[in-house]
Amino acid sequence: MYLLYSALLVTALFVSLPYWIYQMLRHGKYRAGFHQRFGAPPTQLSRKVGDPTIWIHAVSVGEVLAVSSLVEALRARWPACEIFVSTTTDTGQNLATSRFGAEHVFYFPIDLGFAIRPYLDVLQPQLIVIAETEFWPNFLRLAKRSRARLAVVNARLSDRSLRGYKRLHWWLPSVLTHVDLFLAQSGEDRKRLIEIGAPESRVQVTGNLKFDLQRGNEPEVLPKLRESLRSEGASPVLVCGSTVDDEEERMLLQAFQSILASYPKAVMILAPRHPERFVPVAALLESFGVRFLKRSLWSGEPLAGSVLLLDTIGELSAIYGLADIAFVGGSLVPKGGHNIIEPARHGVAIVVGNHYENFRDIIWLFQKNDAVRVVGPAELPLVLMELIAHDTERLAMGRRAAETLQSQTGATARTVEALEQLLSGERAAAATPKL
Repeated sequence: MYLLYSALLVTALFVSLPYWIYQMLRHGKYRAGFHQRFGAPPTQLSRKVGDPTIWIHAVSVGEVLAVSSLVEALRARWPACEIFVSTTTDTGQNLATSRFGAEHVFYFPIDLGFAIRPYLDVLQPQLIVIAETEFWPNFLRLAKRSRARLAVVNARLSDRSLRGYKRLHWWLPSVLTHVDLFLAQSGEDRKRLIEIGAPESRVQVTGNLKFDLQRGNEPEVLPKLRESLRSEGASPVLVCGSTVDDEEERMLLQAFQSILASYPKAVMILAPRHPERFVPVAALLESFGVRFLKRSLWSGEPLAGSVLLLDTIGELSAIYGLADIAFVGGSLVPKGGHNIIEPARHGVAIVVGNHYENFRDIIWLFQKNDAVRVVGPAELPLVLMELIAHDTERLAMGRRAAETLQSQTGATARTVEALEQLLSGERAAAATPKL
């Protein structure tokens, strides 16, 4: 079966080659790390012979953020151990490099033996940790054959992922037997993992690692933005993060125009989720006739009554702290929503659309504590205006969000404990040296 899968993957790569070439030439995507993806480990991965090694795979920015506290905890628990982090996307690679150092970061190889084996040979990992749900059949099989222990942490399955994996019900259970431990975010995620074929005895619930994230270093622009907003008396500030679709941004801009009619010094900070959308969103702003500035070009110009297009990477999390109200995107359109933990960390009042399937458990938790507002497109302007007009309720809502977040911490400690038990078990002692 693995041979057939590999043949189909190679065929798919060749058939889709024009698309990859177009993406590289048009958007510059996939160009970085090309050789690494095809089995050429960067020279900085060379390590001292005999050093125990952990390989953590985090696909993109969200997963890198999720494992950041875990990497720190693992380094504290096993200080003699080298920890390496792979990513798939360029944005994830940039963030991982800034957090863990270039000498510990590389691009994840494509799921073919010739690309995977060089990394296993160089790193010789005792433990491989996969963030969320990246089930690459060849990688799991070859990693297990290398005698590494495999764990999937912070695991979650969205409705869409569940449907996709169910189509592979005839093969996926045998693939998942290579994983020694699944650490799920919630009881529902545990149930779904078992449903797609994960051995029930290997699935535990340890919580969401993102609840444990601490605020990172402030980007250089943040104090300048804060001072500019304060000196102008710019208010209210609406931060709209992780937007994914022209229609969603159109609805947000229409709501902002309504806000401007009553609050002419209002500011919207608009942050598209994907860098390739920065240009189209700028064009949309021009078509609306709204005054806007690009963060990448901003040098202190007045912000009151305008939109600041956040066309940079890695600053949104901190900029949520400037908000009176945070809207988390991918939720006014049927894209499943995005995580609300970052604005909650700042104690900001949070609004999302009614398409939040990918983060259902988190939204339900915050709803139970009256710490988030869920709205449809028609309600959006009214709810925003209501929150702006009622300071006491808005501030209380933000406090409840921060308190809800704080009540859910501890996933990192539980994850480290579970990984330690995995490595100290009888099978681990027989198969691998202890970390």
